[in-house]
Amino acid sequence: MEKFEQFGSLFLEVWKDGIFGINISEVIIALFIFFIFLLLRGIFTKFVVKRLEKYVSRTTNKFDNSLVTSLIGPTKFFPIVIGFFVATSYVTLGDGSQNFIDNANRTFITIIIFWTIHQLIGPLSVIIKSLGDLLSRDLLNWIIKAIKILILILGGAAVLELWGIKIGPIIAGLGLFGVAVALGAQDLFKNLISGILVLVERRFRVGDWIYVEGVIEGSVESIGFRSTVVRRFDKSLATIPNFQFAEKAVINNSQITHRKIDWLIGLEYKTTVDQLTKIRDEIEKHIKNSKDFSKDKETFMSIKVDQFSASSIDIRVLCFTSTKYFLEWLEIKDRLVLEIKRIVEKNGSSFAFPSQSIYVEKNT
Repeated sequence: MEKFEQFGSLFLEVWKDGIFGINISEVIIALFIFFIFLLLRGIFTKFVVKRLEKYVSRTTNKFDNSLVTSLIGPTKFFPIVIGFFVATSYVTLGDGSQNFIDNANRTFITIIIFWTIHQLIGPLSVIIKSLGDLLSRDLLNWIIKAIKILILILGGAAVLELWGIKIGPIIAGLGLFGVAVALGAQDLFKNLISGILVLVERRFRVGDWIYVEGVIEGSVESIGFRSTVVRRFDKSLATIPNFQFAEKAVINNSQITHRKIDWLIGLEYKTTVDQLTKIRDEIEKHIKNSKDFSKDKETFMSIKVDQFSASSIDIRVLCFTSTKYFLEWLEIKDRLVLEIKRIVEKNGSSFAFPSQSIYVEKNT
């Protein structure tokens, strides 16, 4: 019996101070409480979050959809934070262990606060993007990304401070490192500033067809911090440093209202004045009566006998199409070429081609 009494005393002693000096009964209670909160988290996710997602999916408002989707993560993590706090409050700890648990609780609370703020940027961006008339969409995307990164940095700094890690020396060290990097990465910063200028000045947007002489022509796929990706006419991708767009003229063909046709039609020198007049007038009549060509006040049309060239008399055809789209412009030019040829042939004239007369002198 004495042995059993000794075992019982030893068992109670271990039960009281069994795990790092913590009463096992308190540990069991803490684990049970934490398990209850995990169970509540699952019930909340299954019945509340799922139904809320189903409800907002029926609405046409993008804000509530984005809000619910963004807050799912923090909402699922919140019961875990509360459960850990309540569970650890039932455990008697020493000063060192208690400080560790207190810092852990503060860390979890800090994480959920900054996580929630970070996630709220997504829904708020739906509202911010309504400023599209003031700022370009690409610049707004940059600003939103910068805010998210700043929140993550602040959250990380707050957590480090909780654990007694001073961030002042770290920031100072990063500052010196940044100066060294800046001296060796001037091109990077030049491209970055150029990219911001491109977005602020709205020189082009994603989807625009641009032309930069001697650099690139194609459709803008994306505008990044350092470079812009352009898909060329042959469907290949080109990555262009942003400083190219800041230092050179950018022609944005997507912003045009009409496309221009500017041709010189060379007729043979044997063409008479009457023939020239009829050909000119019929071309002008065709363009005026055709729906293919613009009649807006902001455009003009000029069909004139222009000059005497080396091998031809030239009629200048200058007009604007009613479309701004490239493929439609090609079709209109196709029809106009055929019509001009028909008019020239009908009036008994022909197109000139470069020729050269050679005179041979005979020696007698």
